[in-house]
Amino acid sequence: MRKPTKAVIAAAGFGTRFLPQTKAMPKEMMPLIDKPIIQYVVEELVAAGIRDIIIVGSANKRAIEDHFDVPNEDLLANLRAGGDKKRPLIDLVHSLSEMANFVYVRQKGPYGNATPLACAAHLIGPDEPVIYTFADDFIDATPSRFQQMVAAAEKLDGAVLSCKKIIDDAEFDRYGIAAGQQLDDGTIAITNIVEKPGKANAPSDLASVSSYLLAADFFPYLERARQEFNGHGEFAIQPIMQRMIDEGHNFYGVEITNGTYYDTGDKLEYLKTIIDFGLRDEKLGPALRQHLTDRLK
Repeated sequence: MRKPTKAVIAAAGFGTRFLPQTKAMPKEMMPLIDKPIIQYVVEELVAAGIRDIIIVGSANKRAIEDHFDVPNEDLLANLRAGGDKKRPLIDLVHSLSEMANFVYVRQKGPYGNATPLACAAHLIGPDEPVIYTFADDFIDATPSRFQQMVAAAEKLDGAVLSCKKIIDDAEFDRYGIAAGQQLDDGTIAITNIVEKPGKANAPSDLASVSSYLLAADFFPYLERARQEFNGHGEFAIQPIMQRMIDEGHNFYGVEITNGTYYDTGDKLEYLKTIIDFGLRDEKLGPALRQHLTDRLK
């Protein structure tokens, strides 16, 4: 598989679990210290060689577009007035728009995680692989999950699903679990994904989470599924992948190593993520650690 240079980020959800905070602010723009969640995802993509990022959103996501746009003159004038000490901030806000080529698409179509890809399909060439990911969960890893996925796809010659090892038995009831031939300790040649099987019925300990690296041959299957969709239930990516697997296409579940999975779409997990990122911050970490220690006495 050739290296992908395009990615699609699904960002059309309403973030209802965080209302009223998300009434006016997209959930993808909620901060982790001093960056919105979606920026961490974009930085991962750019580090893996992605040049074109297609963000599939909705009418209330204008703040995402503004964040990755060139800074407005009012902000720049304010920063210039701060003198040399504010100069690094000018460079910082300018750099956001230069990270990649950003394309924004309004989501139209049925409910389901295949719809953002269908909305962006006209922007993907017939021979182009693509990374598909979400803006409210990610795997913080070194190398990044996308770098690991690209390396795996080049080695294995097939589509790659990012996976995490199950660390708590309750997770067998929360995630889809990869089934198939175990190639090594962290890689499975997928025959199917078993949704929330419970520990007793789980075919492996690899949970499919967060992102997909899809070969170019995915999109004809996506179009066929779109034409066949009858409007009932979800328009989901999993049945499309299953059809491809059944017809001989290679899909692999690959454990992303040296990393931690964060689901910031959940209130408690969002709080845990903020704490983790705060503790590892060079400036904030020591004081935050002391504060938590004092609170827990």
